[in-house]
Amino acid sequence: MTRFTKNFIASGAVTHRRLVVFTATDGILAQATGAAGERLAGVVDFPGGAVSGGRFDVALFGPADVECGGNIPPGQNIVSDAQGRAVVAAPAAGANAAIAGRLLVNGALGDIAKAFVNPDQIQG
Repeated sequence: MTRFTKNFIASGAVTHRRLVVFTATDGILAQATGAAGERLAGVVDFPGGAVSGGRFDVALFGPADVECGGNIPPGQNIVSDAQGRAVVAAPAAGANAAIAGRLLVNGALGDIAKAFVNPDQIQG
C-alpha cells in the first residue's frame, strides 16, 4: 500500500520516526508530548529530523516506521508518550483519546516498529 506523505514546517525540533501534532498555525507541526487534547497528525519520515523552522516530511496515512516508548502488541492503537514515541492507547472509561494508528508488529521500548498511520479518535 502506498502511503500519503506531506511536507511541513517544524515548531521546535522534531525527531525522525516520532509522532507529531497539529499546531494552531496552518502548515506547522510540533513533536507530540502526550498532552491531553493533542491532535496527532502522523509520523516524522525525515532522517535526521528537523530543527525549529525547518521543513520535514510526515507520513499522514499508511505504513510507516515509528519508535516505541514501551511494550506494544500488534494491532494495538497507539498514542504519544512525552517524547513523541508510540505507546499503547489506554484512555480512561468515557474519556476520548486521539490515536495515531495501530502497530503492525510487536514493539518494545526503543524498537523501530512497523505501524499503520490512520489518525482517529477512540473512547475508553
